[in-house]
Amino acid sequence: MNVLGVVGPSESGKTTLVERLVDRLTERGSVATVKRMTHAPDIDTEGKDTARHRAGGAAATYGLTDDDGWFATGTERTLDATLDDLAPDYDYAVVEGYSDAAIPQVVLGDRDHAGPALATAPDADGVDVDAVLDALAETDPHVTLETLVERVKRAPEAERAGAIATFTGRVRAKDAPDDEPTEYLEFEKYEGVAEEKMAALSADLEGREGVLDVRMHHRTGVIEYGEDIVFVVVLAGHRGEAFRTVEDGIDRLKDEVPVFKKEVTVEEEFWVHDRE
Repeated sequence: MNVLGVVGPSESGKTTLVERLVDRLTERGSVATVKRMTHAPDIDTEGKDTARHRAGGAAATYGLTDDDGWFATGTERTLDATLDDLAPDYDYAVVEGYSDAAIPQVVLGDRDHAGPALATAPDADGVDVDAVLDALAETDPHVTLETLVERVKRAPEAERAGAIATFTGRVRAKDAPDDEPTEYLEFEKYEGVAEEKMAALSADLEGREGVLDVRMHHRTGVIEYGEDIVFVVVLAGHRGEAFRTVEDGIDRLKDEVPVFKKEVTVEEEFWVHDRE
C-alpha cells in the first residue's frame, strides 16, 4: 500500500486536495483515507451509540449495521497501527494532517513536516496532482506481514495449498545481557539492483516442487528497536516444503540482496558490513 500525506494550515485547502487525490487514485486501485481529528466527533446512531459500553470500561467499541456501514470509537489509536490494519486490503492510503509522520507528504503553506516532500505549494490550487502521483509511484510501499499473507492467499494456485509459512525479522535490543542496547538500525538498498535480486530469488524458490508462491519485503530507512525489518512468506502444498523454503529464503536474501545495515547503539554507530 502506497501512503501519501497532505499537510498544511487550516485555510490551505487540504481536504479539497485529498478529494482530488482520492478521485484520481481510485482509477488505479482501492483507497482508504485517514484524518487527524483535533477533537472527538459526536457519534450517534439514533441514540444507540456505544457510549455506555465505553463508560463500562471497554477500550474500543464498534457499531455495526446491516445496511448503513459501521463506526468505531476508542483511545490510543496510532497512525502506524491504523496503516498496518489498512495495508492488507487497500492499494493506497491518503493521510490528512499528520505533519509529524515520516511518510511521503504534499506540503502546503510552508508547513513543517517530518516525511519527504513530494510536492510543495502555497495552497491546494498550486499542486500538480499528476506529478504527485508519479512521485508516489516511486516511493516504498507500506507492507506488513498480513499484506503478504493476504496476497499469497489470493494466488491462482491457492486451492492446492495446505500451508503458509512466514518469517519476520525484527530489531533486537541486544545479543547478550551485557551488550550495549541497540537504539535503531538503518538500512539502505542498492536501488534497482536490490529489487531485481529479490524478484529473481522469489522466482527461483517458486520453481521448487510443491512451492506455489513466495513473497518477500525488506524495509529501508530507520527502524527502531522492536519494529519489523523483513518478511518472507511461502505458500506451499505441505508444511515441509513451506518451512524449508522460508528458511532458505531468508538465508539467501541476507546473502544475495544488496541491503546495507547501520547499527546505532547508545555508545556508537557503525555499518555492519565494515565489521564482518
